Amino acid sequence: MKKIPGLELSVQNIFCIGRNYAEHAKELGNAVPAEPVVFLKPTSAICYDGEFIELPRQSNRVDHELEVVVAIGRKGKNIPAGEAHGYIAGLGIGIDVTARDLQEKAKETKMTWDLSKGFDTFAPISSFILPPSDPARLMNLKFDLNVNGVLRQQGTTADMLHSIPKIIEYLSQAFTLSPGDLIFTGTPKGVAPLKSGDQCVARLEDWTELRIQVR
Repeated sequence: MKKIPGLELSVQNIFCIGRNYAEHAKELGNAVPAEPVVFLKPTSAICYDGEFIELPRQSNRVDHELEVVVAIGRKGKNIPAGEAHGYIAGLGIGIDVTARDLQEKAKETKMTWDLSKGFDTFAPISSFILPPSDPARLMNLKFDLNVNGVLRQQGTTADMLHSIPKIIEYLSQAFTLSPGDLIFTGTPKGVAPLKSGDQCVARLEDWTELRIQVR
């Protein structure tokens, strides 16, 4: 069973939100969605600080997508956005690793993204910290990713199309959220390919960081 570092929880479901930053949608030539785009990753995709992203032989382009990750701490269904803060056990930083060529092929054939998003090690996560006591703080979290010492992605949750509370509200209308569920909340612009030997450092504020290598 995969654990959530920093929390006394095991990973349950991994929910991901696509196209949640307008500039990222534009950089890939996608329409900006009116509602959250939801997809899932298997728990086997989880890996941790100090480990490796493994590049699969099935893909010729694997991209990084930096994301704030929310860990759910209480069971809930039909959670109002105004109460969502009380269901958050912790916040972390993660990378939604994507086999971009496989995703584009899936789009062309109107198939799901599962394979392109779900390879082993395609969901690296940091240690998690308790959420800020002020719910409003969720609306302005800053985060960044450096690859080989060069800034690749930088974002703030203020630019989200759908805020963290709204995402929790939306997901809980369809799914019963459970302790240990993770939510990858979307990536800002700047996604780019990874290559073997890359050294990645992702940070959420000055609270937590993820250091991971690519091979």
